[in-house]
Amino acid sequence: MKKQFLIVIIFMTVQAFNYTQAQTTSWHIQQTFHIASGGGWDYLAIGPNNKLYVSHGTQVNILDKNNGDSLGVIENTTGVHGIAFDKEAGKGYTSNGRLNNVTVFDLETNKIITQIPTGENPDAILYETFSKKIITCNGHSNNLSVIDPQTATVIATIAVGGKPETAVSNDAGKLYVNIEDKSQVVEVDLKTFTVLNYWSIAPGEEPTGLAIDKKTNRLFAGCGNKQLIVLNAANGKVINKLPIGDGCDGIAFDKTTGNIFASNGEGTLSIYHEKDANYYEKVMTLPTRRGARTITVDEETHKVYLPTAEFEPQAATDKQRPKMKAGTFQVLVIGQ
Repeated sequence: MKKQFLIVIIFMTVQAFNYTQAQTTSWHIQQTFHIASGGGWDYLAIGPNNKLYVSHGTQVNILDKNNGDSLGVIENTTGVHGIAFDKEAGKGYTSNGRLNNVTVFDLETNKIITQIPTGENPDAILYETFSKKIITCNGHSNNLSVIDPQTATVIATIAVGGKPETAVSNDAGKLYVNIEDKSQVVEVDLKTFTVLNYWSIAPGEEPTGLAIDKKTNRLFAGCGNKQLIVLNAANGKVINKLPIGDGCDGIAFDKTTGNIFASNGEGTLSIYHEKDANYYEKVMTLPTRRGARTITVDEETHKVYLPTAEFEPQAATDKQRPKMKAGTFQVLVIGQ
């Protein structure tokens, strides 16, 4: 009996060790997709039909998510930040920061349908499934624009009291918005399009990336002071604080694996695993490349995509954003 028990313990220990080793050693850069055109970048998104949409200066590049082949371009999106999809209607949307509008395009043909005026400097954008609306976070006018896809017009403007950086939905009538300059998360009622609560995320500061686990009702806010703050989406209570790298601008959550990713502009990817609603274990800190600060995760393949570029040499005392080398824009594909 004791011998059998010992064998079981040894087997479980070996299995746990193998799991830990697999989690910590197998994440790596599998591919690099090169995009020769010029310009800066912000968000990227996985769309229908294996397409990867990448914001890039005055356009959106469309790639095959599996091999990086070019599948098209959405033009005239100057200062583009994000991309969202109304898959049922077959339409895509881009938030054009310097044009103060949203471009609507056909997902099959890539043809531009129209452009919709929004608040000032629309940044993050999402298609919200509960209200069936497109929502933009307007960084300069400190509000959200709510767009009805049926009429292609703004039907509501929601003041949020600060600079909205990113928004996520629980798909049940609540929207959560990172307020970067106030270190808050704002809870919005999507039935009335009004603010319900302002929640402090202290000790987190300058939140940028935001993700949600709808099953455990947890929010993950990536902060400028190198912390990932975990909040209870029911009441805004801070549940945990996890160390991440410097320059985080994106958080992604894989609902199937329970993995949380923080993309850090310093050139690292912080990976955590959600054991349950209150406990999180560090998987690893993966070296990526400098500038890889935004992120998307493919929930089908569980791969992670990070846009970045190569940069000109810069003195350590120079605090300006480094100059990008022409023609070096790229997307890193990370997997196991």
